[in-house]
Amino acid sequence: MMPAPWVLNPVRAANFKIHIFAKKYEIMSLELSEQEAIRRESLKELEKLGIDAYPAEAFNVNITTTEIHKNFPADHSLYQEVSIAGRIMTRRIMGAASFVDLQDSSGRIQLYIKRDDICAGEDKTLYNTVFKRLLDIGDIIGVTGFVFITQMGEISIHVKSLKLLSKSLRVLPIVKEKDDQVFDAFSDPETRYRQRYVDLIVNPEVRDIFVKRSQIINSMRSFFNEQGYLEVETPILQPIPGGAAARPFITHHNALDMPLYLRVANELYLKRLIVGGFDGVYEFAKDFRNEGMDRTHNPEFTVLEIYVAYKDYFWMMEFVEKMLERVALALHNKTALQVGEREIDFRSPFRRLTMSDAIKQYAGVDISGKSEDELRLICKELNIETDPTMGAGKLIDAIFGEKCEEHLVQPTFIMDYPIEMSPLCKRHRSNPELTERFELFVNGKELCNAYSELNDPIDQLDRFQDQLKLSQKGDDEAMFIDMDFVRSLEYGMPTCSGMGIGIDRLAMFMTNQPSIQDVLFFPQMRPEKKAIPTGDTDEAFVAIGVPGEWLPALRKYGFKTVAELKAANPNKLLNDLGGLRKKMKLEIPALRLEEIQAWIEA
Repeated sequence: MMPAPWVLNPVRAANFKIHIFAKKYEIMSLELSEQEAIRRESLKELEKLGIDAYPAEAFNVNITTTEIHKNFPADHSLYQEVSIAGRIMTRRIMGAASFVDLQDSSGRIQLYIKRDDICAGEDKTLYNTVFKRLLDIGDIIGVTGFVFITQMGEISIHVKSLKLLSKSLRVLPIVKEKDDQVFDAFSDPETRYRQRYVDLIVNPEVRDIFVKRSQIINSMRSFFNEQGYLEVETPILQPIPGGAAARPFITHHNALDMPLYLRVANELYLKRLIVGGFDGVYEFAKDFRNEGMDRTHNPEFTVLEIYVAYKDYFWMMEFVEKMLERVALALHNKTALQVGEREIDFRSPFRRLTMSDAIKQYAGVDISGKSEDELRLICKELNIETDPTMGAGKLIDAIFGEKCEEHLVQPTFIMDYPIEMSPLCKRHRSNPELTERFELFVNGKELCNAYSELNDPIDQLDRFQDQLKLSQKGDDEAMFIDMDFVRSLEYGMPTCSGMGIGIDRLAMFMTNQPSIQDVLFFPQMRPEKKAIPTGDTDEAFVAIGVPGEWLPALRKYGFKTVAELKAANPNKLLNDLGGLRKKMKLEIPALRLEEIQAWIEA
């Protein structure tokens, strides 16, 4: 006996043939592989049997594969009534009994499926037809049964009932392993990033990367909450894109008839909350910058920003050291991690070096007190490319980036930036030409940025006006003037330290991934190139008498033009198309020789 009939979707049954064969969807039919066409025919057969391949009702799951593998070896009396669901990853059909590798969210387990166990009565359709012929690798099923150990010593589930939960219409890449070697790996980066859903299915280690990413965020959040700091949310759509020197994305609000910007940073809003009386606030935020893309930059990225009242940048350095040491221990139970070919140790304390000393050490020049013209000359002598829009701050940044960053492998705080580079930062307490700012560099890359925050409203307005002058020179990354933020400072903001850290880049370091795309579920990509159909249109084939339902088979056979069809041998074509009809399980009338001859002679 079949299990209680699953609900049949009449709309799907009615529209299925149109979806595959009607002219409106002809481009889609051209893209179907042989296996994809067969799977769609299997879907039709399932529906004829009254089986809904996409049922709406819940399926009760009471165990995971990881729990079984962890606990069953110690106590074989466990798990005598399990209910589990997952995806078919391999099948080994052996007559009246078969084996399946089932993959759920935590791992894999072997299923032992016996015909007479899942088909208790006379009707063996569920096993002989549904399981053996109509199910495929990639299909999602739910089973009940009990756990046992096979004669080969493998922990398995003896299946007592089976239900189809979702039919897979596309063929999964089959990754094979033998003697610890991987064959046919799904490894092309572009395909993996575009089809992350497939990547997660066939490459279990990818899922682990994103689990660790979540653990990083949770570890940081716990650390902040233990200090009593408040997690907040600030606007993504902003009338002024403040808080960072970056090129913003711009949009338009129809109801207000005004331009809005996707935030480039959440700094100014968080500092408004410090003005409002909170001692410490933080936010895990999505920021957006309309700039270049490379292995360490994505236009949409996640950042953590935190602001704490009555602290300075020296306190923040110690805070960052403790935070990163804690994250490393939470993920790996150690502070020394492999990053590429290097071992990076996040044990505190980190090295501290002023920017001028770093440039002096690695570039061999002293930038102290240099004018913009002198800095431009230094860049020329060092063969560093510049342009007329660059002010003193960007020139210094160019020297540092070109000559210093690559040497900063172990965690290093670069401190005391020139004032031209830091329009939101407090002047240094002992040198007014510098600011109380640091950036943390790891493996040659900036990881976080922090200040003793500027709370003098008059000084802040002057700095904003300096940024306006840079904008007038053509610097499209210069900051906008935010007069409301200046107004908030006029009410008084306490001494404050703030820090921002890129979560994506931190995840790269903590999971040893070479590209930011590897730690983003769905990184930004160029538009996918679509295959452009070549050859004659379907109408041209129909015009010589070819029935529309036979077009997919002709395309599959390789005919792109009517001329190619007319040059074919009619007897051979009749035989070959008949075989293709059976192979693709096409429910259309068989062709006669006279029909094919009429096409050729038309």
